[in-house]
Amino acid sequence: MRAAPEDLQAALRALRAGELVAFPTETVYGLGADARNPAAVRRIFTVKGRPARHPVIVHLSDASHLADWAREIPPAARRLAEQFWPGPLTLVLPRAAGVDDGITGGQDTVALRVPAHPIARQLLAAFAGGIAAPSANRYGRLSPTCAKHVREEFGDAVKLVLDGGDCPIGLESTIVAFGDDGARLLRPGRITAGQIRALLGELAVGADESSPRVPGSTAAHYAPSTPLHIVPAGQIDARSAALSQGGQRVAVLAWRAPLGAHPAVTWINAGPRPQQYGHDLYAHLRSLDKAGCACILVQEVPDSEAWSAVRDRLRRAAVGAATDASISAAS
Repeated sequence: MRAAPEDLQAALRALRAGELVAFPTETVYGLGADARNPAAVRRIFTVKGRPARHPVIVHLSDASHLADWAREIPPAARRLAEQFWPGPLTLVLPRAAGVDDGITGGQDTVALRVPAHPIARQLLAAFAGGIAAPSANRYGRLSPTCAKHVREEFGDAVKLVLDGGDCPIGLESTIVAFGDDGARLLRPGRITAGQIRALLGELAVGADESSPRVPGSTAAHYAPSTPLHIVPAGQIDARSAALSQGGQRVAVLAWRAPLGAHPAVTWINAGPRPQQYGHDLYAHLRSLDKAGCACILVQEVPDSEAWSAVRDRLRRAAVGAATDASISAAS
């Protein structure tokens, strides 16, 4: 899959002029700007409504450019890059001189990734520079996994979207930071803690007081507008039936079919395979968000490493949707 030459040239002109370009990666669509142009980077924050303290990831064409952005690259970080790049892994390293505060959220670290999607790689190679790109959605909302999602989210606010079809993975990258205490996993993704430990031996999981802020690390994130509640696996049928009594419409995202008929329930069976569930997660939540239901009930997913990225996104979505509901009620 490659971008048409005229689309690629239009994207390059836009980036060099300080404009924003949405493009596909293997994880989700990114909203990109020239990472060496502070004004362009600020436009990302303005368009997304993103807090200035929330850092963004710089996408590179290959690992040879790491030293342009990071002043220290531990051997363990190089091993991860050799093993998993191009791919869904972000490394957080001490930033090099000249890296804009807008990218780092004012921190002394920078998040870097070499994506695997062929259109992203085509764009980065032709641009010959870093592209700062968080997910192409309003801050805190559901990430986009196809070009249609980006257009629905932003309309004319983002004029150029490179269409690469559906993102192959559909969940954001794994984030690993390197500090004085070694490697620390700060956001789960397709690359699991077990895979990283197999390569490095030691890996801390979860943030501590000294951990840098990283994308997607806030308690409320990845949320639909409709209130979302996580329900114990064995209670999903009873809870949806109870809430739908009296005609109240309820949406359900489960990993199996319903045990009985619930006329006022919109039920999506996302299946029991974690990678397919994760691939479809944001598209399913977008569909349920449009169903006009009072709430979205999500069947609790299994407590295993294979489901860790999905559990993380659902937990943050539940907090984000509850926060939005509280704001709406107060308004």
